[in-house]
Amino acid sequence: MKIYRVSNVQKFAAGMSPGRPKAGRAVRSILDDVRRRGDDAVLYHEKRFNKAAKRPLRLSKSEIKRAYARLSRPEIAALRLARSRLARTESATMSLLKSKTTSSGGIRITRKFAPVRSVGCYIPGGLARYPSSAVMCVVPAKVAKVGRIAVVSPPGKDGDIDPMTIAAADICGADEIYRTGGAQAVAALSYGTRSIPRVDKIVGPGGPIVAEAKHLASSTTGIDMLAGPTELGILADSSADPRHVALDLVSQAEHSRDTSCYLITDSQRLARSVRGIISEMLPDIKRSGIVRDSLKNNGFIAVCKRSDMVPLANALAPEHLQIMTKRPESLSSGVVTPGMILLGGNSPSSASDYILGSNHVLPTGGSGASRGSLSVLDFVKMITQVSSTKQALSKASGHLRVLAEAEGLYNHYEAVRGRI
Repeated sequence: MKIYRVSNVQKFAAGMSPGRPKAGRAVRSILDDVRRRGDDAVLYHEKRFNKAAKRPLRLSKSEIKRAYARLSRPEIAALRLARSRLARTESATMSLLKSKTTSSGGIRITRKFAPVRSVGCYIPGGLARYPSSAVMCVVPAKVAKVGRIAVVSPPGKDGDIDPMTIAAADICGADEIYRTGGAQAVAALSYGTRSIPRVDKIVGPGGPIVAEAKHLASSTTGIDMLAGPTELGILADSSADPRHVALDLVSQAEHSRDTSCYLITDSQRLARSVRGIISEMLPDIKRSGIVRDSLKNNGFIAVCKRSDMVPLANALAPEHLQIMTKRPESLSSGVVTPGMILLGGNSPSSASDYILGSNHVLPTGGSGASRGSLSVLDFVKMITQVSSTKQALSKASGHLRVLAEAEGLYNHYEAVRGRI
């Protein structure tokens, strides 16, 4: 990892911030094909990209049951613990969403919350497996009382979804599970096919192709966010254990070669120590090729003044930000843009990915500046109800006329005048 001495925060951040990968026009053609040909197009693209396509697309109850038989007791127990911890967090958030009514002068406005009717949860798969992502997507939807929860996940070359992903989706309350992934799965959820009814919203992580498909589908179907490659920033001072910092950077760098992992510190000594430890670790760790390429191509260590550490973290707006300083709480109050903030030396992002009770579906590419992690808030909508008495309408009509005529919308006023 290269060490940079940073004096101009904004200039450095502009040069280091990852952009959203482009997937090209091919994704548009897949969506259009699925819109036209439905299931036939889904199966065609499954065979084209995954070398396997199995009918029916929807898993049967017996297939779901067989998936459990292929798991160990510790695996099932881990999934259930992850579900219960996340459900506790999401339930606490859900309890805050109360209907509120304000009344004034004959006008009554109520704001209430209702679950989205149906959602599609995209769970990455194929060559890898991510049952934890099934937990992260399905649990908040279930807590929000979404009426229909569909899960899609790419099958392997045998045409089947990873059994642990199937079990995770079922344990967490998915109503339907489909063996399809990529842009074709997003298209099926967005437009609907004979086998896969359309949904009102699509959530979940994925690579550049899935992100682009969600972006294109968002003109007709709601989406959560465009979650791209993993990002980890670490704010650390001389009090941090350099080996822990190195382990955390490596743990996120193993996701993929386009992961962005970096350290921001005011300690040149810590910077050199972390770089040295990572170099020593690389020959012996698993997935060393991916980690090496990721840290070489996208990783860095930024050494700056302590007063610049938080501004630099905010400018970079990473998916995860670990604060490993002597008093992490004092720094965290100024940090506002990361998707998730992890405080102290015993809160590694790798643990938050699985079992701490937080959600690992997080904004990337700087979008943490405007939203947080996936949560029950993504599965409910606010409904506003308004009622007015004739007297209240009459009293406000003069001001309404001024505003309507200022905008050239004269019939807006006439619709009111006809009632008073």
